[in-house]
Amino acid sequence: MRFAQVCARFQRADRAAALCSASVLRLVVRWFGAAACALAFLAAVPAAPAEDEAARYNRELGRGVNLGNALDAPTGATWAVRLKSEYFRTIRQAGFDSVRIPVSWSLHAAAQPPYRIEPGFFANVDWAINQALSQGLAVVLDVHHDVDMERQPDQGFPRLVAIWEQLAQHYRDYPDKLSFELLNEPSGALTDEKWQGVMSALLRTVRAKDPKRIVVVGPAFWNSLDHLDKLVLPPDDRRIVVTFHYYVPLKFTHQAAGWVPGSDKWKGTTWTGAPEEQAVIDRDFDKAAAWAARNARPLYLGEFGAFEAADMDSRANWTRAVAEAAEKRGFSFAYWEFCSGFGAYDPVAQKWRAPLLQALMEGKRKDQTKR
Repeated sequence: MRFAQVCARFQRADRAAALCSASVLRLVVRWFGAAACALAFLAAVPAAPAEDEAARYNRELGRGVNLGNALDAPTGATWAVRLKSEYFRTIRQAGFDSVRIPVSWSLHAAAQPPYRIEPGFFANVDWAINQALSQGLAVVLDVHHDVDMERQPDQGFPRLVAIWEQLAQHYRDYPDKLSFELLNEPSGALTDEKWQGVMSALLRTVRAKDPKRIVVVGPAFWNSLDHLDKLVLPPDDRRIVVTFHYYVPLKFTHQAAGWVPGSDKWKGTTWTGAPEEQAVIDRDFDKAAAWAARNARPLYLGEFGAFEAADMDSRANWTRAVAEAAEKRGFSFAYWEFCSGFGAYDPVAQKWRAPLLQALMEGKRKDQTKR
């Protein structure tokens, strides 16, 4: 059908609808008076569409923190964080809205089918989730450190599917403040193309057990914002929040980090918030925001942080700049992390590292001042 014919058809339909509406209104006025006419007119106005569930949940995530190096740590690791009930209260009282709980499920699932997760470990994770929920915190439950999926995804895939079948079944009756993150930082042999297939299968697995749960998913290449364009999501699933991670510039955020080869040479790198430094963040976050707008998907900055080897002033400057850039564009965020090498909280002194907490909460204080 030609464009002119389409336009003419819509014009005729519009005129007919207008005449019909006018006739109905005249009858209503004659029978019931002006008040009823007003009510009839209001009823004829189309209702606004219901808010996207993922967008609503993303606002609920708001400002968050990762409980890293705890349930994602290997059993017996000397650096592992032992979670305490008071931590969740401390997080909530500081003004945070959510926590992300990284979990290394693969370390606690059998190596052979049906890949059963250890009941005792399940109970530990349940405890952490329930502690967070009891404080009114939203929870992102994350599958972390799946080495098999990074190195041999074809071999590791059946086990990861089985893990998600168990998680979706186990948590299906939990409150909607709990969301599922399919896999942290797909990388290595999990290329963009390979991850697309894996991600789609994992999403179907979750939906078969828990169709209404919010699911968090990010791109490959360590959840890089530069790979958002490679991520293809089912258009009819509106319960998906998209995540990305941000540690730019790496020579600053990961200076002297023992697990990063050559990072000792970066020791002493500072971040002052100079215009050229801020411009990098703005450029990157504008790129992410443009993707979100094109695809009508909410964005969750699931990790960002600067390692303790950097000076505190620089860490606070960078953290504030990233948090404010995220909030300005409507992204929720979760700082990496609570009380370990990047920690905003000092577990020995049992208090927040004030410059970092202030950097993370500055946007909230500004909001409260405006009110």
